[in-house]
Amino acid sequence: MKLYIKYMVSLRCKMAVKTSLEEMGIKYRSLELGEVDVIEDLSTEELAALRKKLLVFSLVLMDDKKSMLIEKIKNVVVEMVHYSDHLPEINYSDFLSKKLQQDYTYLSGLFSEVTGTTIEHFIIAHKIEKVKELLLYDELNLTEISYKLNYSSVAHLSNQFKKVTGLTPTYFKKLKQHRSRIQLEDL
Repeated sequence: MKLYIKYMVSLRCKMAVKTSLEEMGIKYRSLELGEVDVIEDLSTEELAALRKKLLVFSLVLMDDKKSMLIEKIKNVVVEMVHYSDHLPEINYSDFLSKKLQQDYTYLSGLFSEVTGTTIEHFIIAHKIEKVKELLLYDELNLTEISYKLNYSSVAHLSNQFKKVTGLTPTYFKKLKQHRSRIQLEDL
């Protein structure tokens, strides 16, 4: 039996779900972002108890098939951008379609209808969040970040970053350095 869990987008969320399942004695085959494959079907009472446990962590056990598919799309994007070493070389539309075994036109239409934004904008938002994270770590330069996230050029990354955040990547990085200096001076 597959269970789909909304807002399960980090390793910390996975640990919360794992702990909840273990406390309830529920055995599972796999535990992925947004999805758990339990070995035995759960009773209505067990589902209600699990739903209550997960709410403590702001996680929601989902019922609706469309909502489940939207969460799957979001989880694939989050996993693709934040938890893989390199983004896929193929078009994101082909990647999502293949990964979810659904027609991309259907996925795209459903996602836009339910969330009010496109899959493309959702991917861009997460890529920009990843750029911010990498800039703050200060381990990679802009050229390396651009390559890692499959941007066609540093200029393309910079333009998209500015469009989303209102700042250039360089200015964003300076703000971080300025902030840490101010905090040190306040000590």
